[in-house]
Amino acid sequence: MSITKNNLNFSYKKPPLIIAEISGNHNGNKSRFLKLIEKACKSGADLIKIQTYEPEDITLSKRKKFLKIKKGIWKGKYFFDLYKKACTPYRWHHSAFKIAKKYKKIIFSSPFSIKAVDFLEEFNVPVYKIASFEITDYNLINYIASKKKPIIISTGMASIKEIKSAIKIIEKYHKKIIILHCVSNYPTKIKDTNLKKINILKQKFKKYHIGLSDHTDNIFSSIASIPLGVCAIEKHFTIDSQKTPDSLFSIGPKMMKDLKDSSVELFESLNKHKEIKVLNKNIKFRRSIYAKNNIGINEKITDKNIIALRPKIGICASQYYKLIGKKLKKNIKVNDPIFKNQIV
Repeated sequence: MSITKNNLNFSYKKPPLIIAEISGNHNGNKSRFLKLIEKACKSGADLIKIQTYEPEDITLSKRKKFLKIKKGIWKGKYFFDLYKKACTPYRWHHSAFKIAKKYKKIIFSSPFSIKAVDFLEEFNVPVYKIASFEITDYNLINYIASKKKPIIISTGMASIKEIKSAIKIIEKYHKKIIILHCVSNYPTKIKDTNLKKINILKQKFKKYHIGLSDHTDNIFSSIASIPLGVCAIEKHFTIDSQKTPDSLFSIGPKMMKDLKDSSVELFESLNKHKEIKVLNKNIKFRRSIYAKNNIGINEKITDKNIIALRPKIGICASQYYKLIGKKLKKNIKVNDPIFKNQIV
């Protein structure tokens, strides 16, 4: 499944695309938000993702007990307050898209309402993302799918049945779907990343490409997913140690660049069989056959007068037993290497 803009495509035949999720790491500051976009563009990410909503699109503003978060890193906050701080105001979007265009990067979003979808259509976004928490909002999924743009869908907490239901809705309009394995713990411990689920998703949804949305605070799980054949890796992105709604499961510019570089190199290692020239430069660290004593012309070679030592200059040590019993064309001094042209 291809996205034609900038010739980027989700494929198992190329290194996974790296998605930098900005989310609420701007902390409500526009200047910081735009800096995040720019730094993400410079840090190796292939795509930049933001979130488009107003807190009223997601929850109620009332101070009711059931609207207060009871567990996790956002414990004690009201849903409305959390999303008010984390939301990216509509008026900031134009500047973000402008920066991404400058760096020739694709920028897209997770819309959390019909209004948000309509707003993003003004920017002609090339792809949409459906967040894990929205996978059962069939009305929203239907509306997004109706735009006939490629869709990336995260599957945190979702059963196979729920994933199938969401995909069935999208398939009414198109089949340009990327499925991301995701664990909706914030942050996720490495031992809880459940990476084997990637193979299960591949088996259950053979028509579609599978990727990873990684909520750990490092890149180890992301790297580990590459041999499993993911087509995309999404990581939350920040620029410093400032505490934000998502800072505990975000990575900075250096780690983002490390992820991008490592993904390319590891993909190449897994998919291209070739002799590595740099290793051949170290061939001298192997052993070859040397004269253990002075050996005269026509004298038979025995295990008493040859030895395998470094560096490899002459006959390879692997030929040791084949040399036993053979004779020499010339005299060989002790400690000298023995070459093929010296053997009768």
